[in-house]
Amino acid sequence: MAAMPETERGYTPPIVRQFSIFLDNRVGKLLELLETLEDATDVHVRAICVLDSSDHAVVRVICDNADGARFTLRQNGFTFSETDILVFEVPDDSTMREACRSLLATEVNISFIYPVNRPGDSPPALAIAVDDHTFAGQILMRKGFTLLGELDFS
Repeated sequence: MAAMPETERGYTPPIVRQFSIFLDNRVGKLLELLETLEDATDVHVRAICVLDSSDHAVVRVICDNADGARFTLRQNGFTFSETDILVFEVPDDSTMREACRSLLATEVNISFIYPVNRPGDSPPALAIAVDDHTFAGQILMRKGFTLLGELDFS
């Protein structure tokens, strides 16, 4: 787990950079995006979530090298935005429910959540977008959850 720097509020949780890439909804565009990222030096896609409509799609992606992914997306003309999200381990079936219950109890709003693929025998993980990363990170840590940073994906 990445070290948590101190702040006035106690600490800053490890943050993972998510890219939201805008794609035309045409055959082969998702494959083109994935091949572009995977062909980049030291960039591996660890999570993907596709939001689809009739004429376009927004693809949420987490890579193990955010700087490399950003450079590659810009070099190849993709339209994208970046968002900080939290990622935490889900070692068993009840963990996801407990995380949601803990955040709900403290009135933390969850915008979206999706699974993250980790290398090796690492426990599964979830990416979660919340309205207050620091507070949500504090809650999850107090409840015994392991928060992950970008370095945990290599």
